[in-house]
Amino acid sequence: MPDPNRLIIFDTTLRDGEQSPGASMTKDEKVRIARQLERLRVDVIEAGFAAASPGDFEAIRAIAAAVRESTICSLSRANDRDIARAAEALQPAARKRIHTFIATSPLHMQMKLRMEPEQVLEQAKLAIRYARNHTDDIEFSPEDGSRSEEDFLCRVLETVIAEGATTINFPDTVGYAVPEEFGMRIRRLRERVPNSDKAVWSVHCHNDLGLAVANSLAGVAIGGARQIECTINGLGERAGNTALEEVVMALRTRADYYKLAVGIDTTQIVPASKMVSQITGFAVQPNKAVVGANAFAHASGIHQDGILKARETYEIMRAEDVGWTANKIVLGKLSGRNAFKTRLQELGIELESELEVNAAFARFKELADRKAEIFDEDIMALVSSEEQDHESEHYRFVSLAQRSETGEMPHARVVFCIEGKEFVCEGTGDGPVDAVVNAIESQVSSGAELLLFSINAISGGAQSQGEVTVRLSRSGRIVNGVGADPDIIVASAKAYISGLNKLYSKVERVNPQL
Repeated sequence: MPDPNRLIIFDTTLRDGEQSPGASMTKDEKVRIARQLERLRVDVIEAGFAAASPGDFEAIRAIAAAVRESTICSLSRANDRDIARAAEALQPAARKRIHTFIATSPLHMQMKLRMEPEQVLEQAKLAIRYARNHTDDIEFSPEDGSRSEEDFLCRVLETVIAEGATTINFPDTVGYAVPEEFGMRIRRLRERVPNSDKAVWSVHCHNDLGLAVANSLAGVAIGGARQIECTINGLGERAGNTALEEVVMALRTRADYYKLAVGIDTTQIVPASKMVSQITGFAVQPNKAVVGANAFAHASGIHQDGILKARETYEIMRAEDVGWTANKIVLGKLSGRNAFKTRLQELGIELESELEVNAAFARFKELADRKAEIFDEDIMALVSSEEQDHESEHYRFVSLAQRSETGEMPHARVVFCIEGKEFVCEGTGDGPVDAVVNAIESQVSSGAELLLFSINAISGGAQSQGEVTVRLSRSGRIVNGVGADPDIIVASAKAYISGLNKLYSKVERVNPQL
């Protein structure tokens, strides 16, 4: 059994986090994030749900081959097909875990599974028994645990531990629990299940009531859980999941209270946050704890005076401990290809071929001619944009001209390619961005609904690139498109075309909710 004084950090950004509307990632993007999670020293990386799609299967397999230090996990429903698929995807992993689940609440059993409790119990038992043929590291979750009947939970959990489950994860699937109740529920289960000491107990909380972090910490402090399942930036469907950065820094800052060790390299938290934000298109709110732009900012004169005299007066953490540093100017227009390639490696960006490096370097030079100072965030956005282009180039942005004048209707002229053929289109609108969208739609007639339009500065200063995120919906499918450029209007056009490419792609992911 693991050290009871050490807490296991289980990251599910690549599985549960990806269930955020529009946050689906390419295989290469998932591998990039997984490598960053390894640098963060995450104990377990849930890489996906292998049976959900061929794309998820291939991404898990690629991560299993690329990451050697962290345990790689695949989710599976409690059936032989899912478990076999997970085992196959995990085959290259140095350390592997199968995470299987089945719903146990009366509502889910009756309305979703159409199964009687005894059938659920039997299926859970057989699933663990079958998973044992593939690995000794098996996690089991009773889905909708916080709304399940306690007596039935005890029976199920005792059975799966007896069959060989080594981790019992208790999920608050719908964010229904409150901290003291949640912690006490786990404590009672551990006391009532006779073989509870044969497994590590874990918590997996959703943030529908804004209590995911509080519930997770209560599960640890009151319930005795020794694993927390979480995501970078609290990413996840609906209101999101437990935020890794918040629970880790709570455990570290209040070590006097929790008295638990974590193996996380906290200086990698902010780089991980920025990478996930840029790849998924989910911007971090400025006042977000730990990783928000204002997390260590002080506007009050009294606070500023106190900080100058003694940092501890108003700061309980050091910014540098979580990876916040002054923006480092690393490259400029006179920088050479080798310097650029070295910086890519330092940022954890591994391009597969010299052709990709050359293409990225050409984009870097183009950006450096327009922007004097190139920051790490600029390079990450540049590579993310290039990867999106490679993912699907049905539509490709070429150029844009727009005119906007007070009292006049804004006008845009957009040049872009459709399957390699160049088109010129024009449009007007209430503003320059609306004119650009109308110009593009005059040619493509996508039928997409624009759900969200967001602008975020990639780095500081007036010369910062603008990063635009658009969320498009069509026929029930939701995607995020991201574009970056020093010109916000150009970034908007790139983002919209990026979203159209994802809508055009036929690849869809169907993940279960846990």
